[in-house]
Amino acid sequence: MTIADHDHVFDQDRRRPGEVRTLIVIALTAATMVLEIAAGLAFGSMALLADGLHMASHASALAVTAFAYVYARRHARDERFCFGTGKVNALAGFTGAVLLALFALVMVWESVSRLLNPVEIAFNQAIGVAVIGLVVNGISVWILDCGESHSHASDQGHVREHKHEPESGRGHEHEHEHGGDVEHEDEIAHATRHGPHHDHNLRSAYLHVLADALTSVLAIAALVAGKFYGLPWLDPVMGIVGAVLVARWSVGLLRSASCVLLDHQGPAAIRQAVLRRFTAIPGVTVTDLHLWEIGPGIYCLVVSLTTCDPQPPEYYKVRLAGLAGLVHVTVEVQPEA
Repeated sequence: MTIADHDHVFDQDRRRPGEVRTLIVIALTAATMVLEIAAGLAFGSMALLADGLHMASHASALAVTAFAYVYARRHARDERFCFGTGKVNALAGFTGAVLLALFALVMVWESVSRLLNPVEIAFNQAIGVAVIGLVVNGISVWILDCGESHSHASDQGHVREHKHEPESGRGHEHEHEHGGDVEHEDEIAHATRHGPHHDHNLRSAYLHVLADALTSVLAIAALVAGKFYGLPWLDPVMGIVGAVLVARWSVGLLRSASCVLLDHQGPAAIRQAVLRRFTAIPGVTVTDLHLWEIGPGIYCLVVSLTTCDPQPPEYYKVRLAGLAGLVHVTVEVQPEA
């Protein structure tokens, strides 16, 4: 017995918008990282040193992001991946979130150490370097934000269908639809366009550089307050505040990426739209429905139907026409007992 010729690439072999943007940001981050760490050590600024160390962590995390893009693209046709390499994206995002949390702890540790053991700060030099870091971070945020804005715009492949014959005495049929991005103004199109960020890998990179920009702002505020108002203790305090905010972003990314990795049920809006399409058919009951994300903004659907008047799977498949985001659909039809 042979399997019908089809693949599960779902355009994962194409270069994603975030890949090139991430490489550009890595170069900018690495250069600024060296400058800020050196200046923080030379001028005695914890906020500046924390910013530099933070950028060092993000340079490493961004390297993971870039590796994930390349790996997913080069292994997209590897048959060992049941539904393609889309989840490499979520795995990289999860890894980036863990790194965010770890370096938030490092920031807290260093800041508390400076609170207990203050050092003299060269405010003028430290402020100048912090401003440079903020400019670089702002540019990086803008670059990756453009990538996020276009992360949902991808041309999908063609549609191919095949059936499996029943393997036992059970009279049921399976149909697989390998579809693309169908741009229709419907419930699912709305959910995929206006829902949460699907590219967890790009989201991780975006949060890393956004955290850098935040720590740069806090560093500048702390250094200015220390210079003009005699509040040097504010420098390490700002390091703690930045760490808390970074930790919160990390938790959010951990939750969203883990939902993909653990095959959490897909968005309720999409599931409800699918239910409405099928239950609108007289005599049809949906007995089982599983929807899960297999890549950035693309979903796999398995649905079981019972009816007193069974029709070929194609009859039910057409009801899902125009539902963007569904790239692999299996429909099981059972006669009503």
